[in-house]
Amino acid sequence: MKLEKITEPVNSRPRRRYDDACATAHALDLVGERWALLVMRELMLGPKRFGDLRESLPGISANVLTQRLEGLEASGILVRRRLPPPAAVQVYELTEWGYESEPIFQALGRWAARSPSHDPTLPFSTASLVLSMRTMFDAGRAGGLDARIGLRVGEETFLARLAEGRFAITHGSLDEADVILSGIPPVLAGAIYGGQTLEALEQVGALQVEGDRALADRFVSLFPLPTKASRPA
Repeated sequence: MKLEKITEPVNSRPRRRYDDACATAHALDLVGERWALLVMRELMLGPKRFGDLRESLPGISANVLTQRLEGLEASGILVRRRLPPPAAVQVYELTEWGYESEPIFQALGRWAARSPSHDPTLPFSTASLVLSMRTMFDAGRAGGLDARIGLRVGEETFLARLAEGRFAITHGSLDEADVILSGIPPVLAGAIYGGQTLEALEQVGALQVEGDRALADRFVSLFPLPTKASRPA
């Protein structure tokens, strides 16, 4: 007997729902599937192509990513659109409502950072780094600091602005930066959260500092992690 390969269409698989009127249950209906929240996380800084999403999410398959994108689009959380020439490529982008979910990521991140079993050595994306900084910023440590700090992460550049105890960081030009830190996300995270000195990271060629070094040292101290939760006795 000749065997036929049957491919199940992505949208034919029934989605499991909680059938619960609680808004929290409905939120899980919307984004509770594996990888869904991480896809949203990667889009929180702006639109991305399919290939860029796969690259920033180690372990996800093309099929699963397609399913999650279609599910999030059907729920009104993201849209797909085509960039104008000369790019002319399809990208995925959060809707205005989708962007409103950032406080959820901040609350989850701050809560989970207290986990005794959290492993900071696992892969860490650029979006993870930027969102974590928005989450962990301590206005009390910033004092009267008024400065612009540039981050060069691979081909992406970000400009952080500190003024009146407020912190904002978005994609931007580094022309106005008082200091620029260049490195991959795990290295920058090591300086910001891991207690590794900028000097030590520079000596091994993992990080580059251009500009006001005193400002750079102070900047990486503005993001203290919450105290770890104690394990039950």
